[in-house]
Amino acid sequence: MRATGIVRRIDDLGRIVIPKEIRKTMHIRESDPLEIFTEHDGSIILKKYSPIGEMGQIAKQYAESIAATLPHTICICDQDSVIAAAGPNGKKLSGKLLHEQAEQIIIDRGQFSAAKGDQNFVPIISDFPDEFTNQAVATIIAEGDAIGLVCILSNENKMNEQDLTIAKIGASFLGKQMED
Repeated sequence: MRATGIVRRIDDLGRIVIPKEIRKTMHIRESDPLEIFTEHDGSIILKKYSPIGEMGQIAKQYAESIAATLPHTICICDQDSVIAAAGPNGKKLSGKLLHEQAEQIIIDRGQFSAAKGDQNFVPIISDFPDEFTNQAVATIIAEGDAIGLVCILSNENKMNEQDLTIAKIGASFLGKQMED
């Protein structure tokens, strides 16, 4: 852990304010769930909770299964980052923070396919590799909440309805897994 030099007092209702600078740096938005951990030394640790991150192994296996069938890169994202990626160039995406436009797709519950230059085309991560020129994207929804994305990315083949359908099926499957 590193010290921030910021000290806050607990109010009479037991609340503490997380400073704006820290919320911005850690991508914590209003109503985001936080997980609370305690240590034996008396430390309290707050960690942004990611329901999809909890099922990281299933997401990884799912991405690998689709990538074994399609000649595309598959990535599964929570609200902040790519939690699983497989296929060509998948390693360039895994663990990276989402671009603001990708975060907005989740909020808007977007489902579309697009080619680079189209109005809908968005970079999935901040330093989005140039080799990805086509995408099919579907929002993962669990218990009515938009919680992530399934993205199918290609550098040569334009996405078709089948690719978008596969992304939608993946999003639906992962959403149902979260509900069980």
